[in-house]
This record gives sequence, C-alpha cells and structure tokens, in this order.
Amino acid sequence: MAATCQVTGAVPGFGHNVSHSKRTTKRRFNPNIQKKRYYVPSLRRSITLNLSAKGIKVIDVRGIDAVVGELIAKGVKL
Repeated sequence: MAATCQVTGAVPGFGHNVSHSKRTTKRRFNPNIQKKRYYVPSLRRSITLNLSAKGIKVIDVRGIDAVVGELIAKGVKL
C-alpha cells in the first residue's frame, strides 16, 4: 500500500536523522495512513479508502457523500 491519502493527498516527506555529532542520514516521514471502510448512501454500498488521520477528520466534518463526490469528479476509482 502506498503511503498516500486519497482525500488530502498527503505523501511522505524526506529529511535527515541528525546525530549528536551532527552526522546526517536520510530518513522518511510517513503520514499516518489507515484503511477505513465507509458506507456511502448515495452509492448504496461500502467503500474502502486509504486515509491519513487528517483525511478521517475531513470526512467527519464535511460528510462522506461530499468527499466521495469530489473523488469521483477527480476520477479516482472507488
């Protein structure tokens, strides 16, 4: 599963681990991606989305129907 949120588009960030002696090594900051299942009344079925924690909050505020409508308009396969 790719570390990408289907709602917010959050992707991994990159940076460095910095030791006490200031040596740096590459590292990756992954978003908090979770698989979440929602029932969508307008589609009359359940869908599974890969969401970040912020994406889950967006759905709580705006509603699943509005978010799914935008995803379909963007051409995301559900």
